[in-house]
Amino acid sequence: MLDKLQNLDEKYEELGNMLADPAVLGNPEELRKTAKARADLEDVVMAWRKYKQTTEELEEAKLMLEEDLDAEMAQMIKDEIKTLSATAEDLEAEINVLLLPKDPNDERNVIVEVRAGTGGDEAALFAADLYKMYVRYAEKKGWKVDVMNSNETDGGGFKEVTFMIIGKGAYSKLKFESGVHRVQRVPATEASGRIHTSAATVAVLPEADDVEVHIEPKDLRIDVFCSSGPGGQSVNTTKSAARVTHIPTGLVVSCQDEKSQQMNKEKAIKVLKSRLYEKMQEEQHGEEAALRRSMIGSGDRSERIRTYNFPQGRITDHRINLTTHRLEQTLMGDLDELIDALVSTDQARKLKQAAEEVEE
Repeated sequence: MLDKLQNLDEKYEELGNMLADPAVLGNPEELRKTAKARADLEDVVMAWRKYKQTTEELEEAKLMLEEDLDAEMAQMIKDEIKTLSATAEDLEAEINVLLLPKDPNDERNVIVEVRAGTGGDEAALFAADLYKMYVRYAEKKGWKVDVMNSNETDGGGFKEVTFMIIGKGAYSKLKFESGVHRVQRVPATEASGRIHTSAATVAVLPEADDVEVHIEPKDLRIDVFCSSGPGGQSVNTTKSAARVTHIPTGLVVSCQDEKSQQMNKEKAIKVLKSRLYEKMQEEQHGEEAALRRSMIGSGDRSERIRTYNFPQGRITDHRINLTTHRLEQTLMGDLDELIDALVSTDQARKLKQAAEEVEE
């Protein structure tokens, strides 16, 4: 592993020199690729360099301890050795994680689809709560949110809402949110105080690049219609909403939030491309998907992944058996505890798999 890390360090330096090469600077595409390749190596190379420095200092401290020292100096060096050893162990663990194969989609923007499930109006209100939760989380991260399509109810909920979150690493943080989210609470209309159970489904799709998913115009059927608001009433008299059907797969996407028919059509096609990209990824990486299912869950909309219990202020993620009593903070966008735990579990699974492959 040390040889591999040294090679990565040398590659990082080489790429840095290339960024100063006039031939690369004069080629925008080559410049972009080189800059990205160097950026991809930066975290692991910086950790490696810090690890090397720490281990060198550790060896020097151990040699000093062999000298004839007074008791006070010897204790200071022992304390330093203890601190340096702990730092080296932490850096080694960090490097092991950084060396794991990366999900190629991790740095992408995401398209999130939230739909009301069982539970009628209460499910629609919960879908709105989830939408607001993700928007607040995105705002905390400094990301941009762009609503693609929404279907509101009279009570302020959503039958469905589709939105894009634009920000580096959005997919790496949100990819485990796909599935059924269940809520247990007393609806405002429930006079007897009885707790109802409702659900909403979430799907998180990595944004697809145009070069990755090419759609032939002949494979699309595009219908236009008047946008509708809560209760189904028309909100304008022009046919600005667009429904795009991908004929080969039967996938259908509608967008109506923009006033322009062209913009709604473009957004619908963007969502369609992301759905097709996800389908393509699942077909190509079936084995990896099965491994993730075994530890984290399938991400399938039929799988219950999390329960939000309002009477007890509790959230439980069923995939990793994690319970937190920070319901209010989580719905306000403080998702880091849940997301970090899911990411850590996935990393632990990958580390275990890598160790088993080495033993074989």
